[in-house]
Amino acid sequence: MSVHRHWLERLASAYLVLAGLAIPRESLAAPYVPFPSQQSLREVQLAALACARENTAESCSKAHQLGDPLMDHPRLPANCKDLIWQMLDKAQPSATNSFSRREAIEDPAERLLLVCRSAEKPESATPPAAGPGGGGINFGGGQR
Repeated sequence: MSVHRHWLERLASAYLVLAGLAIPRESLAAPYVPFPSQQSLREVQLAALACARENTAESCSKAHQLGDPLMDHPRLPANCKDLIWQMLDKAQPSATNSFSRREAIEDPAERLLLVCRSAEKPESATPPAAGPGGGGINFGGGQR
């Protein structure tokens, strides 16, 4: 009886190992979230600048509508989120559109595209192939 039980235990452990191999590791990890595009960051920037310039509820609410989701974005660095927070904190319509109000919104908005850049290098499709005699200085090498 113990031989049969030992065989069942080995079969069960082999099944668990095979089941673990069948599940891809990517499904266990958090899903990949792409970095926001420069175009989407530019839209936030333009909406904030419009809020600073126009001082209307519509333009400021659009800045909040576009900027608020970025505050929870998992790939944005903290310094980028700090700029967005500074910008959205002041992006409220005011009775007077003072210089200090506009400057408090425009300054972080203007720096947004510089600070909020992806640190990932873009993938190149194919590396350039070096042909024979491709120029440059060839000391003793090359065809004649």
